[in-house]
Amino acid sequence: MSKKVMVFGGSGFLGSHVADCLVEKGYDVSIYDIKKSSYLTEGQKMIVGDVTDYDKVIEVLKGFDIVYNFSGIADIQEASENPLNVVKLNILGNTNILEACRINKVKRFIFASSLYVYGNLGSFYRSSKQACELIIEDYQKKFGLDFIILRYGSLYGDRATGFNPLRDFIEQAIKKGKIIRKGNGEEIREYINVVDAARSSVEVIERGFKNEYMMISGNQSMKIKDMLEMIKEMMKGKIKIEYNTPALADEHYGITPYYFQPKVAKKYVLDSYYDLGEGILSLIYKTHEELLNERENGY
Repeated sequence: MSKKVMVFGGSGFLGSHVADCLVEKGYDVSIYDIKKSSYLTEGQKMIVGDVTDYDKVIEVLKGFDIVYNFSGIADIQEASENPLNVVKLNILGNTNILEACRINKVKRFIFASSLYVYGNLGSFYRSSKQACELIIEDYQKKFGLDFIILRYGSLYGDRATGFNPLRDFIEQAIKKGKIIRKGNGEEIREYINVVDAARSSVEVIERGFKNEYMMISGNQSMKIKDMLEMIKEMMKGKIKIEYNTPALADEHYGITPYYFQPKVAKKYVLDSYYDLGEGILSLIYKTHEELLNERENGY
């Protein structure tokens, strides 16, 4: 019998790709989210609900073996403006899931964290992830709930929403013929395609990691200005790039997110992965197609 896996936040960007990968690997997959997934496929069951609904979360987890949590506020800007919502959805919601895992004797809990936990930037988004990590650790110590904490870097790819930086840059280029970057472009990121991030997120449970902290980021460091120039070349030089200074808001890091913290993570690297250039080109085509469809349908 295949293991039963629940993916909280499985209607979203990363969560939906992880749900797809789990199905491909033969797991019995259910998705729990505030809205029905637009990417639901055969082999996935959908449960519409709120992670703050304690009783419902406990009820739906009966009989599950593995739980992923991608739910909550992921936009740093939104999080910085709504601290109460961040605490409610990110921290309380995650704790509801942990308690439901304990009650239902779930074998493994996988949490979507962020590289921002290493630093002192990222505002309430960062502090909510740090708080969740500490609570997860205590659930393991107190109740024996085994976990894997996945700290994701800069994701890009199909299904990204408007607050995803790379998606936003490409959409600006297509719609306006120019890209405006808040910052000087010297900021460094390690972009990882969401498909690779999803594969890594599933491989870590198949390889038996337990009570580990795993870093999932790209394998190629790149300055944002170089990445923007890559987009410009792919669009035949027909766009302009403008840098809006003063630089980044305090919530975002420049060269590195690292600031001394305990619990250093291992970096998980796939045997094969998307080339950044190919991934960006694919995203340009996909975004162009989506925007064209929106225009034709009057959105």
